[in-house]
Amino acid sequence: MAVNSNPSRFYIGSAYYPEQWPEENWQKDIALMREAGFNVVRLGEFAWSTIEPEAGKFDFDWLDHAIAALAGAGISTVMGTPTAAPPAWLVHQHPEILAVDENGRRVQLGNRCHYCVNSTEFHRAARRVVKALAEHFGPNPHIVGWQLDNEYNRYCYCDNCRKQFHEFLKSRYGSLENLNNRWTTRYWSQTYNAWEQIPLPIGPHNPGLMLEFKHFVTESYRRFQHLQIAELRPKLASTVWITHNFMEWHDGYDHYRMTEELDIASWDWYVGTGHLDYQLSGTAHDLARGYKRRNFWLMETQPGNVDWKPLNNKVNKGETRAMAWHAIAHGADAVLYWQWRSAYGGQEQYHGSLIDQSGQVRPIYREVQQISRDIAKVTDLLSGSKPVAEVALLNCYDSRWSIQWQRHHQDFDYVSHLRHYYRPLAARNVSTDIISADAALDGYKLVIAPALLIVTPQRAANLKAFVENGGHLALTLRTGMKDEYNALLPLRQPGALAELAGAEVEDYYALFDPVPITGEDWSGVSRIWAERLKLRDDATRIIAAYGASNGWLDDQPAITAHTYGKGQVTLVGAYLDDNSQQRLLDRLIRTANIQPDLDTPPGVEARKRIRSNGQEILIVINHTRTEQHIPLPWPVYEHLSGQRFEKEIRLAGYEVAVLTRA
Repeated sequence: MAVNSNPSRFYIGSAYYPEQWPEENWQKDIALMREAGFNVVRLGEFAWSTIEPEAGKFDFDWLDHAIAALAGAGISTVMGTPTAAPPAWLVHQHPEILAVDENGRRVQLGNRCHYCVNSTEFHRAARRVVKALAEHFGPNPHIVGWQLDNEYNRYCYCDNCRKQFHEFLKSRYGSLENLNNRWTTRYWSQTYNAWEQIPLPIGPHNPGLMLEFKHFVTESYRRFQHLQIAELRPKLASTVWITHNFMEWHDGYDHYRMTEELDIASWDWYVGTGHLDYQLSGTAHDLARGYKRRNFWLMETQPGNVDWKPLNNKVNKGETRAMAWHAIAHGADAVLYWQWRSAYGGQEQYHGSLIDQSGQVRPIYREVQQISRDIAKVTDLLSGSKPVAEVALLNCYDSRWSIQWQRHHQDFDYVSHLRHYYRPLAARNVSTDIISADAALDGYKLVIAPALLIVTPQRAANLKAFVENGGHLALTLRTGMKDEYNALLPLRQPGALAELAGAEVEDYYALFDPVPITGEDWSGVSRIWAERLKLRDDATRIIAAYGASNGWLDDQPAITAHTYGKGQVTLVGAYLDDNSQQRLLDRLIRTANIQPDLDTPPGVEARKRIRSNGQEILIVINHTRTEQHIPLPWPVYEHLSGQRFEKEIRLAGYEVAVLTRA
């Protein structure tokens, strides 16, 4: 029987690089993997020079042996296409495949993703190696999925990319007249009368040009990704999935567009310096789950430490286990560590691993072994379950890019602002989806649109329908300022949403000093940013107002609420301090009638996964180093310990509980 015969099982494992070691070492490695409780490894994503040592000459014997040996130990394989590491022979034959940086210099061989994503020769070579892999390994029953490339991240400024950018713009705008009008190119005499005159933006430039370059990068990677999918998919069984491992809040391209053609999303999670802040890392897990609006794989995470930060501390004993369960609670169906064993050479010699360069286990190995035992106890319970949320945070890459290019206040960061709304929800254990600003909103009670700068007619229509049908909508700073071409709208903020909000923004202020603000039952300050609101409707209520400050904001509305249809819209013109923000979000939660997954002490997280039959599974994690007492609203059965609890459960530092109602 193939080791992947149960597609709904949970997976735990690591990245493994057998090409770096003599084959006589493999059996010891695999024995230790089996002892660790592993059931999956990722292979091959950097092995191009070993797979294809010269053009058109392939060596698959070593991979055949490795996959078979792993399968013999009950370990499945995720196969990586090796295109992130074009080999030296290919670069030597075709140096034009190397990307060109912003300064006009070719990047060097020896790092990852050194290719131009639009290079014809690179496409030809990538298609050849992926086709050979698909034909040879596509029927292999021990391969559960394929990872394309590794962490797309390179942007090229070569002449070929510029020519293709011009073709992209022609397709999008149709005529130079339309482009010039959309970009207001009469400003600073930028008007173009030939497509060839349009540059690739380097540094600050016309907002329309900068936004379209991001769209072009997205479509370039989509095209490169598609050529691999086209070679793979016809050779794979319907149960074998295709993914790419994305990087948290990486801003190089639109991740929602990039994941459309993938079967599942996956991502690589590293704490780096310091320790886990679950109220922030939860955003990244929920972001990955929101790409496809389904569970994801954690394709890489650190076993102890990384090696690319100024300070590469190890996480605390017990913290790795808490991190794994944190990911599972937010929708991970697999946890893989990077990496299994430290290589003798190469750029990542000091990166954390489960096995050191001598082949002996590191202390972290025992903790990962415990995680495997945990998962084995609850695989049947968790399989097929998923988080379900009544709150959605809208995420828009166009808005993010536009704001980061024109922050207006050095501390106004799009992701930090989104997290400012996520953290109070996480503190109350309110499950949240982070979804595309263009996604359907069915099933949500509360939708928050943090800094949705770009509001298209379709987005406005979606939000209007959501509120009319009884939804609660929160609009925040800088909402509704621009159109899809990154041009200012001929309307005051929040643009086409002003009717819903019952208010508009008279002016906005980047703050040198914090501004006092008073709510219905709280007081605090607005920092970084403030917007002066003007009521458009007699039914609009003032929820908070500014105090004496710069004269312009004194006693003016800061936060308003307005009933529209069966729903309600809250317009937030302030960037509140943390305590005030918690009070605001608590109000939104109450108004929308949303219940937390569980009331817990500070530092204790509770998240639900729900099975297809409606059964609720509550995962509770103590992210502190001290024992915590968690009151229970009903008797529970704890599946890791096999015990029943009636009124409370006690969790030691970094301890985990998996609960169902008794």
